[in-house]
Amino acid sequence: MRNPVALTLLQVLLLVVLFVLNLLLGTVRIPVGDICGILLGGGSDNEIWRNIIINSRVPQALTAMVAGAGLAVSGLQMQTVFRNPLAGPSVLGISNGASLGVAFVVLLSGSLGGVALSRLGYLGDVAMSIAAIVGALAVLGLIAYISQRVRGNVTLLIIGVMIGYLATAIIGVLKFFSAEEDVKAFVVWGLGSFARVSGDQMILFVTLMAILLPLSMLLVKTMNLLLLGDSYAKNLGLNIKRSRLLVIMSSGVLVAIVTAYCGPIMFIGLAVPHLARALYRSSDHRILMPGTMLAGGILALVCNLLARMPGFEGALPVNSVTALVGAPVIASVLFRRNRNDVQE
Repeated sequence: MRNPVALTLLQVLLLVVLFVLNLLLGTVRIPVGDICGILLGGGSDNEIWRNIIINSRVPQALTAMVAGAGLAVSGLQMQTVFRNPLAGPSVLGISNGASLGVAFVVLLSGSLGGVALSRLGYLGDVAMSIAAIVGALAVLGLIAYISQRVRGNVTLLIIGVMIGYLATAIIGVLKFFSAEEDVKAFVVWGLGSFARVSGDQMILFVTLMAILLPLSMLLVKTMNLLLLGDSYAKNLGLNIKRSRLLVIMSSGVLVAIVTAYCGPIMFIGLAVPHLARALYRSSDHRILMPGTMLAGGILALVCNLLARMPGFEGALPVNSVTALVGAPVIASVLFRRNRNDVQE
């Protein structure tokens, strides 16, 4: 195991540097002095620059950092409870449930109400967020109910995947019968974005995650015991069903909130736990949980930075960037680990 304190401090430093870079870089070049003046409350002669920093770059950076941390922790919890390296935040169909909630609101709004939700601006965004939370929590409640009635993790995993497929099928039917404008709005939401959260929504999102992330740390001891296997954990006095339910609920709520505000962000929850394990060379969740949290925020800030690099008009879809950045990193980590195992 490497020195966890030094690695954590290094990650914190890198997180701060990337946060600052997210404020400095973008399609519009703003001098560093003006950015510092705006952030310190001194203002700027250029009102456009002030709006870009306060209403765009700061909310995007905060949202990316917090969302990345939440998805990474959720992925670590899922991989631990199912003891499956391919488990991720969307493995139980919770992200699909959020997508289904948004699909019902977005795709049916034009058909039933005569007005496409995408035309309602802020009101439409709030409606989509509420629909995503309701859809995700509905699936989470169903999973929690099922988890108390099935024994094996594999059975629960398969049921979760089937729920995801069912939700996807219903979304496909809704798309087929919906207006083109509504389908486009839903597809854009499904690409994921850190830019749609601003103002009061951003404050609420960051506040919720600031509460949920520390609460997830309370499950560190439980997750360490689950790693030992059900038999050993039972002998040590752990209630397997209740513990599994608590971890799944914690992971599911994190995914539900992030998906509601940012859309279904892929790959971060699957990739970052592997990256943290390779970095710390430890399976102790007392070390992995904060390390994964920081690594998730770092990777999300990198992706947000690449999505709106200078030279691009607008911004690239976040999901495209997360896959392009994360896949080579994780592939190299797995290849290196495999090579080390062979050498040993």
